[in-house]
Amino acid sequence: MSGLGRIITAIVTPFDDAYRVDEAAFVRLLHHLADHGSDGFVVAGSTGEGSTLSDEEHLALVDLAVREKPAGTTIIANAGSNDTRHAIHLTEKATELGVDATLAVVGYYNRPNRRGMVQHYRTVAAATDKPIVLYNIPSRTTVNMDNELLAELAQIEHVDAVKQANDADLQLIDGLDVYAGNDDILARVLDMGGAGGICVASHLVGDAMAEMVTATPERRVEIDARFHDLYRVLGVTTNPIPIKAALEMAGHPVGGLRMPLVEADDAERAQVRGVLADLGLLAA
Repeated sequence: MSGLGRIITAIVTPFDDAYRVDEAAFVRLLHHLADHGSDGFVVAGSTGEGSTLSDEEHLALVDLAVREKPAGTTIIANAGSNDTRHAIHLTEKATELGVDATLAVVGYYNRPNRRGMVQHYRTVAAATDKPIVLYNIPSRTTVNMDNELLAELAQIEHVDAVKQANDADLQLIDGLDVYAGNDDILARVLDMGGAGGICVASHLVGDAMAEMVTATPERRVEIDARFHDLYRVLGVTTNPIPIKAALEMAGHPVGGLRMPLVEADDAERAQVRGVLADLGLLAA
């Protein structure tokens, strides 16, 4: 069992009406999620709109999460960048703030080759004494870290886990804890002996997702089947647009999104509302 947790929520970043980080709303949500199945959090990741936070905001949010960390949970700071120097900076600062681990995405847009990826991770790993969670998400980076490369990266000190969002390459890797990077493959990852998931739907159904961790395979299938529509609708448009709309409907307002992301339109909101209604998740 991974020491980083089993149901790790990629927590959204709440904003106030002026699109400033709403620290009070973040703390409320952090503790709510910890009370409902989450035993870890990724802070300022893709779902947390880390790409539109300044470094000052990003690190202040990480610091807040560490200071307010619910008992029995872990804080994993997104420290990824397509600039190795920037990734080192974020990794060093997050380590100083006392995180339990950092999340490190492969270089996006500049698309490093295999040698570049290995050197990037070797250099970043030397900047911390905390575990590093690799993040493989070709849909956003256009670069895939295949399983052979992941096995090589597992030999680097402090590289301990991978958030795998390439469903086609899903398998266990010697030396790495494997986390589902997409909610709809959590059951598969658990069935094959993986560590758990870094999830979005756990904002809404964390207790049930936590139950999946210890459930029998048959029961796990039943739970997973209940949420196929939820997984689908949380991808009806770009993440985190749907989950922010869903949280508002479920009684956990977290504000809008920073541009270039925009709020869900009427059709998207109707789809989200319909699924939440079917699952009994709408606020009274």
